[in-house]
Amino acid sequence: MSLEERRWADLRRQVAYRCRRINTGHMVEADQRLGSRDALGPHGVMLFFVSDAPAEPHGYRLHTAYRLWLASPEADDLPGLLADLDDVARDNITRAASVHRRWHPLGPDGSMVNGGDMTQSAGSTYVGIGVSTLDSDQGRWNQVAHTLRDLPGRRLSAFDLKGQAYALLTDGTVLHIDRDPHARLGVDGVRCNRTLDPDRITYYNPHSNLTQPEDTDARAVWRHLQVLHHTLTTHLHGRSA
Repeated sequence: MSLEERRWADLRRQVAYRCRRINTGHMVEADQRLGSRDALGPHGVMLFFVSDAPAEPHGYRLHTAYRLWLASPEADDLPGLLADLDDVARDNITRAASVHRRWHPLGPDGSMVNGGDMTQSAGSTYVGIGVSTLDSDQGRWNQVAHTLRDLPGRRLSAFDLKGQAYALLTDGTVLHIDRDPHARLGVDGVRCNRTLDPDRITYYNPHSNLTQPEDTDARAVWRHLQVLHHTLTTHLHGRSA
């Protein structure tokens, strides 16, 4: 495996870890704000960038910025949010080009994010996009959130609830993370169409069709995430995703 391949394998693993961490924080924050005027919606978008860092094991540092929405009927529709973001990104690209400027999703004008690493590091490169969602096979967030307070007997916490993340990287990587706090030891819930092990030369790919699940809602999320990823990759790299 080449140095570049090892770097990408490590990056996939770091992105999966970052997705889990952000999804957990999203869950805890949404629980704390539940029922308040600034209640959080169940979905968020993550943008991944890397910058050179020769002192790091694989020579790079991962930066993650994210966008969360306040709770509203519109914020419950993840495919709709992604479609709207794509429209906004395209408008920003066109508007900036009309005055001979180059738009960037981290701003300062037309920023797509409101949390995380919102300041672009010098020389940083866009490497992918992800989604954090509090909807899972336990139910939609607006349904399961009330079990944290209304369930008779033992009181559950946000750390008892599952979450999910989807991610696409510019090398063709597709990741799905099923964050289950009660999964048995050794089960991380990560599915990927490429290896996450920098030391693994061969890789049997059991997840080549991750973006075509039987679940129609999940398929719609993948479809709209791919469109937005294509828009950003084409603009920031001058090529298709």
